[in-house]
Amino acid sequence: MLYHLFQFLKDYDIPGQHLMTYLSFRAMLASVTAMLIAFFAGRRIIHWLQKKQIGETIRNLGLEGQMEKKGTPTMGGVIIILAILIPVLLFCNLTNIYIILLIISTLWCGAIGFTDDYIKVFKHNKEGLSPKKKLIAQVLLGFTIGLTVCFNQNIVVREKVANPDATIITSGQEGTLNSERLVSTSQWQGKDEVKNTTTTIPFVKNHEFDYKWLSPFKGRWGWYTKWAIYVLMIVLVITACSNGTNLTDGMDGLAAGTTAIVGVVIGVLAWLSGNLLNSSYLSIMYIPGTGEIAVFMSAFVGALIGFLWYNSYPAQVFMGDTGSLTIGGIIGVSAILIRKELLLPVLCGIFLVESLSVLMQKAYFKYTKHKYGEGRRIFKMAPLHHHYQKEGIPSLITHPVRAIPEPKIVVRFWSVGLILGVATLTLLKLR
Repeated sequence: MLYHLFQFLKDYDIPGQHLMTYLSFRAMLASVTAMLIAFFAGRRIIHWLQKKQIGETIRNLGLEGQMEKKGTPTMGGVIIILAILIPVLLFCNLTNIYIILLIISTLWCGAIGFTDDYIKVFKHNKEGLSPKKKLIAQVLLGFTIGLTVCFNQNIVVREKVANPDATIITSGQEGTLNSERLVSTSQWQGKDEVKNTTTTIPFVKNHEFDYKWLSPFKGRWGWYTKWAIYVLMIVLVITACSNGTNLTDGMDGLAAGTTAIVGVVIGVLAWLSGNLLNSSYLSIMYIPGTGEIAVFMSAFVGALIGFLWYNSYPAQVFMGDTGSLTIGGIIGVSAILIRKELLLPVLCGIFLVESLSVLMQKAYFKYTKHKYGEGRRIFKMAPLHHHYQKEGIPSLITHPVRAIPEPKIVVRFWSVGLILGVATLTLLKLR
């Protein structure tokens, strides 16, 4: 709203007014504001949750320090959602289609998680929202985003932006065609802004992969098929990211810290993709308007850092499904919008391994129970972070035998996440 207010008053000579035209300035404001909101509003929300006795129900699974968390307030994801949306409403361009989709995704996933937590806490049903209903809601969001990407005429890409011999002239404002002009003695080269199903993929010359290559048809049927494949991919990515983050939320600060690292990388990639100069230099597709996603992700990271003030060990509040499903959905949707979803297996490697550990554990347990009459385990416990938290018991992987303290596990996972984030950015230079 402040962004639009300053745009409305642009004809008046107000000192410092032009700062609102800079993505970098608005991103910093959004990040700091989100941290402050999470800090100050978080204290009041936690006090209210304690007053209402909205605490986490803990089952004794034999994990170190587990029972000490009994009664810790949950549904703290409300803090994250507020700390994201308020700065976004203040500093983002609310007419930008990418911001609109991210706001819808935040509210949508937040509603799914809140419903799940509400059933667990207030209805005293430990199962919460049924997995089937939760999955249906996530799939519906995926189709909503996918169909919007398919049909909205403001969501376009441009693969080649200018002549390599162009002279760079900068005029101040960032992320717009007028601000970073590429002037050449010859005509502009490359394609116009078009709707297509291309995305970014590492290790190839142009960093591009087109989903139409997966279509067995040509012509009109090929057009329909490629968009169907792309929409299904969008649904898969959003669902996987949301659930993967939910599985990672099992230790104090684990999900918030690792997701903040992912948010920083996506924010950088959004700024690069929406910036004419940098997309040309890195030879990646230029996606007009995605620079605003960098402002959104700055608020996202600021909200998570502010939430860590209360969620770090020992946690004063848990994010619950209200938070975990929301931040996972935001990661999936933002990666889709900047055409970087195929980089997620590297960037979100922590979430991927956590999800795979659960799937492997369940599959192996069922297989051995059918074959030997007794279920056996690969890990001491799944998701993977609990494997390190549990004392040695019979399983295929018994190392470490002794339980590792929770804070050390969290910091080590953060370190791995940081390495994966740097590796993801490095992939832009490998071709």
